[in-house]
Amino acid sequence: MDKDTKEIQNTEEQNSGFVLGKLNYILIAAGFVVILIGYLLLSGGKSEDPAVFNPDIFNFRRITLAPIVILLGFIIEIFAIVWKPKK
Repeated sequence: MDKDTKEIQNTEEQNSGFVLGKLNYILIAAGFVVILIGYLLLSGGKSEDPAVFNPDIFNFRRITLAPIVILLGFIIEIFAIVWKPKK
């Protein structure tokens, strides 16, 4: 093979067809999992009887912890999309 053919093959190997790198996609998946965990923390608190008020809907997990976890997941997503790995 001549020198030009090797350069073309190396360029094709570097350009895998994906816009982001492998680490970016791993971080995007991790951010998605964190967001999912936040929404799972947010769920629940249903009353057995619709006529009776259940104060569990206002506990720390649903009012404070879950929104913080969801926001952290979105921050991870933004970081994963914007971050460019060093070559």
